[in-house]
Amino acid sequence: MSELHNIVLKILEKGKGILAADESTGTMTKRLNNVNVPSTPENRLLFRETLFSASSMSECIGGVILYDETIKQETSKKIKIPELISKMGSTPGIKVDTGAKVLAGSPDEKITEGLDGLRERLKEYYKLGAKFTKWRGVYTITKNFPSKLSMRSNAHSLARYAALVQECKMVPIVEPEVLMDGEHSAKECYEKTSEVIKRCFDELILHKVDLKGIILKPNMILAGNKSKNTISNEEVAKLTLKCLKNSVPSEVPGIAFLSGGQSEIEATENLNLINKYNDTNFIMSYSYGRALQQSALKFWSKNIQDIKGTQKVFNHRAKMNTLATQSKWSKDLEV
Repeated sequence: MSELHNIVLKILEKGKGILAADESTGTMTKRLNNVNVPSTPENRLLFRETLFSASSMSECIGGVILYDETIKQETSKKIKIPELISKMGSTPGIKVDTGAKVLAGSPDEKITEGLDGLRERLKEYYKLGAKFTKWRGVYTITKNFPSKLSMRSNAHSLARYAALVQECKMVPIVEPEVLMDGEHSAKECYEKTSEVIKRCFDELILHKVDLKGIILKPNMILAGNKSKNTISNEEVAKLTLKCLKNSVPSEVPGIAFLSGGQSEIEATENLNLINKYNDTNFIMSYSYGRALQQSALKFWSKNIQDIKGTQKVFNHRAKMNTLATQSKWSKDLEV
């Protein structure tokens, strides 16, 4: 077994998932402003350090995706953040794209940038302790989108990124996110997501990426947030599984879903049902940001020195999602 494959299995072992704590400074500032906490480097670090030193890090969280600012910070006890994460039994990772920009030739769509100088940045992150990375491509659904141009451009970027990451002995998380924004039906989401994922794997194979050494981070199959045609959680799970069975090569060891606009409970319930019906060899786990942190952030904002209380809230959410990876979650546990 390759070293990259072993890293994937370590991150996703025993129902563990990934904490996406890679919000940019701008995004984190919005989150903190929403709960009336000043967005200083110290406060951003304090919140993240609170989560990274929680007991669920060793029990439920197999990997943490960091942002450039965070991976270079030290804790209040002068421990480097990647060292703290490793000490807790988890694996440090890093977001390496530089964001989605307007796609030339289709100005209503986005292309993710960050390939320039990536090889050099990867070497730096590897030295800082990162063992895996993340790159997100975004796609919108309308009558005409995602366009062939958007699908090809983003798939090409994701594949070039993944090849460079594996060259640097790290595991790439490949994240093609078909956004929930819009009036589209779940059927349209299924069709477009299938097309997007297939295009990504065509490019990954073309770029000689070792599929046993990647983690796919897709969206679930959901109706748009403005759609009149909602579907049940059972249908979400069954459509999501059908999409992945038909689009993802069997060599891929793990799939870690993004929560993308779902509430904390919805993201957990859908993951639980996906695992209930999972008849594949794929490990089906989570790579959640808000769906792991939102309740903890609200609690923390009332008293940012209440570390234990904040950790208790975070531990609960992490535990619920890890139970969902084993289809052992139920609403009764949310009391």
